[in-house]
Amino acid sequence: MGNGPHDHHHSGDHSHSHAEEIRNSTDGRQALDRLSRISQKKQEEETARSLELGLEAASSVVDRSISLFSRGHQPAFAGINTFMKVPYCEDIRKIGQYEAAFVGAPFDSATTYRPGTRFGPQAVRRISALYDGYWFDGGVDIYEELDLCDAGDIFVIPGNIEKTFDQVTKAVSHIYTSGVFPIICGGDHSLGFPNVRGIAPHIDGNVGIIHIDRHIDIQEKDMDERMHTTPWFWTTHEGREISHRDHSHMHDVGLPNCHPKNLVQLGIGGWYGNRPGSAVAQRRGTSVMTMFDLEKHGAKKVAEMALEMAWEGCKAVYLSFDIDSIDPGFAPGTGSPEPGGLMPREAFEIIRTIAAEGLCGMEVVEVSPPYDVNDNTAQLACRVVLDTLGTLIANGKLGHRDKARVG
Repeated sequence: MGNGPHDHHHSGDHSHSHAEEIRNSTDGRQALDRLSRISQKKQEEETARSLELGLEAASSVVDRSISLFSRGHQPAFAGINTFMKVPYCEDIRKIGQYEAAFVGAPFDSATTYRPGTRFGPQAVRRISALYDGYWFDGGVDIYEELDLCDAGDIFVIPGNIEKTFDQVTKAVSHIYTSGVFPIICGGDHSLGFPNVRGIAPHIDGNVGIIHIDRHIDIQEKDMDERMHTTPWFWTTHEGREISHRDHSHMHDVGLPNCHPKNLVQLGIGGWYGNRPGSAVAQRRGTSVMTMFDLEKHGAKKVAEMALEMAWEGCKAVYLSFDIDSIDPGFAPGTGSPEPGGLMPREAFEIIRTIAAEGLCGMEVVEVSPPYDVNDNTAQLACRVVLDTLGTLIANGKLGHRDKARVG
């Protein structure tokens, strides 16, 4: 009944050629081809450096690329962590020697519920040691194709939001004006304002912001201060002459080249923290998409819609990723968890779609290690950074892919 050995009617040759055609069409095969064309120069240099600085291994060790003292990426659990174990740019005056820089902003004094995000940069650095920079999905080798450093942490002022904002803006501005792509790791989301303020004044034209979050974060004040629920009130503006009212000590109510319509807020919803900001978003006309939009259109489509709105009339786009946009079943280590958020795979598809068009900078905020489980939240934050960087490299928006090619 169709189970005999002679019931298959296609020949072996036909089967072989068709299978080969399928095999060659897979994304995995294409990734292998891309990766095979990347040199291993940086890896070879690191091995030589490890042997020089860490001495040769014991005579019983057969692999002579292993050093006596760990001075490179291996073992993943050893060494003194920077992000991805990239070079530490201790002399920040030399930051311009790199193409991108990871920088910590360990500030959580603007948190309205659970603190702990001041330890976010440490946690993301620690779990990043798991990764070797080789992105199979995108066909990227981050060490070979990007000059990345860790700039360390900004000296924030615990308990003083305004002084911290000034420190953060000056630090981000230094990185950006040195020609370096800033990767800012928080800390709480109040940092969105000083982070963008460090970049936007240096861009000749308007700046769009794609804000991925469960909370709208655009109320004017919270408990009489500029807390982590307020960054986009201060970053965008009313589109008319602004009354400073009781903000005479706050020298800027809205950056002139950050228009509300170009602030795209994706993933907003749930039952907490959105009431006070809703009136501001409505009045200003920000571009808001909820999880219902994602369910209706799918992850890639909502990302494409976000790009349309963020880039309209703009010269650059900034990515703000709040880790609480990912469902707390996957990312429990955050201050204000809200169920019903993004699945990790949806989050990655969204940021890959967004990053393909290029970015002027990015932040990942609200990783709170005291509430984390198994480093899951910190690892997802690390992946958000890596997938963004990998996509920028793959699309020629960052790094030096051409120079890393063999032949």
